[in-house]
Amino acid sequence: MAQDIGNKANETTMLEGITGLLVLEDGSVFPGQAMAAYGEWVGEIVFNTSMTGYQEIITDPSYWGQMVVFTCPHIGNVGVNGEDVESRQPFVRAVIARQICRVPSNWRAEESLPDYLMRYGVPALSGVDTRRLTLTIRRRGVMRAALACSASEDPQVLDVERLLESARSAPDMSELEAVEAVTDPRKRPWTTPVKRCWVEYLREPILASEEALADAPHVVVVDCGVKYNIARLLTGMGARVTILPSSATAEDILGEEPDGVLFANGPGDPRQAQEQVELVRRVMARCPTFGLCLGHQLVALAGGARIYKLPFGHHGGNHPVQDLCTGQVEITAQNHNYCVDPESLKGLPFEVTHINLYDGTIEGLRHRELPIRTVQYHPEASPGPHDSLHILREFVDSLKPSRG
Repeated sequence: MAQDIGNKANETTMLEGITGLLVLEDGSVFPGQAMAAYGEWVGEIVFNTSMTGYQEIITDPSYWGQMVVFTCPHIGNVGVNGEDVESRQPFVRAVIARQICRVPSNWRAEESLPDYLMRYGVPALSGVDTRRLTLTIRRRGVMRAALACSASEDPQVLDVERLLESARSAPDMSELEAVEAVTDPRKRPWTTPVKRCWVEYLREPILASEEALADAPHVVVVDCGVKYNIARLLTGMGARVTILPSSATAEDILGEEPDGVLFANGPGDPRQAQEQVELVRRVMARCPTFGLCLGHQLVALAGGARIYKLPFGHHGGNHPVQDLCTGQVEITAQNHNYCVDPESLKGLPFEVTHINLYDGTIEGLRHRELPIRTVQYHPEASPGPHDSLHILREFVDSLKPSRG
């Protein structure tokens, strides 16, 4: 077994002792300092290139089952607050960074990042050579990994051979039914307004009164792992929002008398979400439908297309996407490991509307006959650039005529 441990002496100088160890299935070893929960974990490892928004990333349900490597060299400096979460809890399997701040310095901070992760039993590894780790993932693709975090330099816990065996025997993400692990089982109307910092981007009054909501177009969001900011912005852009779990039936959805249905983001291989694919197939022919991220892939599968896995995925807030209808290029936030196979669209009633300018992958689809649109990226931008907010606005505005 080849171990790529780099210059361990230089690492430990900064770490004050190795109390955590990350081992990839290819035998690569990355020492670090345990900063949150103690124990052992296995999962798929990916990297995220966003420079801000670590709290939103950590609470994005699409990261269920994945250890996230932050290429930003320093995270945690603004702490954690209750307003910026994107779900009910952190869903990442682990947080890995070059440096994680223990003592935040920001007026909005309610607790430190390590304390927040500890509260939910999520491990964090600081002092890692994230440049080398990221390059390893880029070169060899996403891999399974095992992580051990200890309160001390315990050789029994930080055993490379044992962790390597754990990584290699861990289930592949493509085998897991991830959506069921993150969906909220409750039906719930969304009433939380947009955050104050978003008001300037909406350029219209925020819906507040029950009278206004009664006249608003009704959007049902199917929660495959939905981020809160999607619901916040739909409401702020003039919609009444009801969130249903991914286990909802077509009768459940249509029984809400929606003006439109949004299938949200979520984790895992979309080909494992066959119940949701069938749900999309039954709904999209009867109601205006929008697919976002995982929802984009579900719509494609429901329409007869195929999906494939990217080598290391798209995770970050700096991906240029071109709108093929207008030629305009927008910088987008992304978080996905799977894409639609363009060859599989031949003969289907879909046209490609957006492409990724990094690698030419499909980023948006439109049905030629039905009111169905999708995007692979995250227009709600939490975190991320605001270039694509108009996508959600156009969806809401397209439903308003049905309200007279």
